[in-house]
Amino acid sequence: MPLRYINCTFAYRAHHPVLTSLSVEFPPGCTVLLGPNGAGKSTLMLLGASVLAPNVGRVTWGGLDGCSRRERKSYRRRVGWLPQHVSPVPGLTVREQAAYAGWLKGLSKREAWDRSAAALERVRLTELAERRGHELSGGQLRRLGIAQTIVHQAELVLLDEPTAGLDPVQRGVFRDLVADLSDTVQFIVSTHQTEDLADIYDTVMVFDHGTPVFQGTTREFFALASASSSPDRRAEDAYRSLVRGEV
Repeated sequence: MPLRYINCTFAYRAHHPVLTSLSVEFPPGCTVLLGPNGAGKSTLMLLGASVLAPNVGRVTWGGLDGCSRRERKSYRRRVGWLPQHVSPVPGLTVREQAAYAGWLKGLSKREAWDRSAAALERVRLTELAERRGHELSGGQLRRLGIAQTIVHQAELVLLDEPTAGLDPVQRGVFRDLVADLSDTVQFIVSTHQTEDLADIYDTVMVFDHGTPVFQGTTREFFALASASSSPDRRAEDAYRSLVRGEV
């Protein structure tokens, strides 16, 4: 099912909107949201996660309105959110932190504890379940973050710059993980990196100055590259043809 933004306007400061009357729909599957720093990607993701509410408009998933106080709890049970920075909770083990996230989402303590084991298995952290969170590497901590977002069986997971700061090996592990989970979970991944698009994503959206300037399949996105582009530069070339640069 699609994530819908319906006539959304949002501003951090009066008279300086980041988004203005935005209506856009993210289709089912795995979508990458590309755009330069300052384009409004993180704001879009925060609205989708119901961390922020639009000044005007609605954000919906499966008929639920994330801006409605009455429906927000149910919305958040179905939509998971992984911010750019994942922090270990002091004193908690990996499994305890995953279970704690489930409890915060409304699961009972027993249900959260039981589901935490399955969530850690899905992100390949079972062997580290009893390790303290602060002992994890950066890549392992991102995987714990994903476990936190799916422990309550989220249908959609929003990831903001999930590979920032990771080395090539860690990025490869993350890429494989998203590919494995995408059979049962929909993903929207915000990034400004153009590597591995064809390996993971079904849909590409390019966001610039608070506006979507492209939305289509990865094949359609790559077709925007010039004929002279080398295979390893096609994504970058297509991206540069669409954006005006950092805000």
